[in-house]
Amino acid sequence: MTIKVLVAYATKNWSTAEIARTITEVLHKEGLAPDMRLVSEVGDLQAYDAVVLGSPLYENRWHKNARRFLNRNAQALAARPVWLFSSGPLDASASERDIPPVPFVRRALIRVNAREHVTFGGCLEEGAKGRIARMIIKSGKGGDYRDFARIADWTRHIGATLRDEFAVREGT
Repeated sequence: MTIKVLVAYATKNWSTAEIARTITEVLHKEGLAPDMRLVSEVGDLQAYDAVVLGSPLYENRWHKNARRFLNRNAQALAARPVWLFSSGPLDASASERDIPPVPFVRRALIRVNAREHVTFGGCLEEGAKGRIARMIIKSGKGGDYRDFARIADWTRHIGATLRDEFAVREGT
């Protein structure tokens, strides 16, 4: 059986898209069938066996498109395995310790019965959109703090979990 996984994400400056791309590539290597899409481009979830949903953090909040997606699809998400991720801290803290989810995500974990949430370091570099982003970069606090090895490890865990669960369902 092919396990179809939606890797849905919101993004403003494309760094979260790069995290989603890494997740997609690792899931593919793990033998799953991932489909990477912006949350604004996702319709019905019926075709998917599982979902990985991610968003950048802006002022301690998920991107509005990710919040809308989760609210609009809460019932469908609750019916399948779901993992959530955030990207945002512009320092090494996300690689050094677990960062608790922001309030919306904390509630979403319960609402959709998500398996797990993780916060990865963010990326804000020259050319970023938004007044606040430009101010952060100008102040010297930008940079790329994404830990792609950690992202890949987390994704391999998701792949192994799904393969094990679907093997049990199939009776193999």
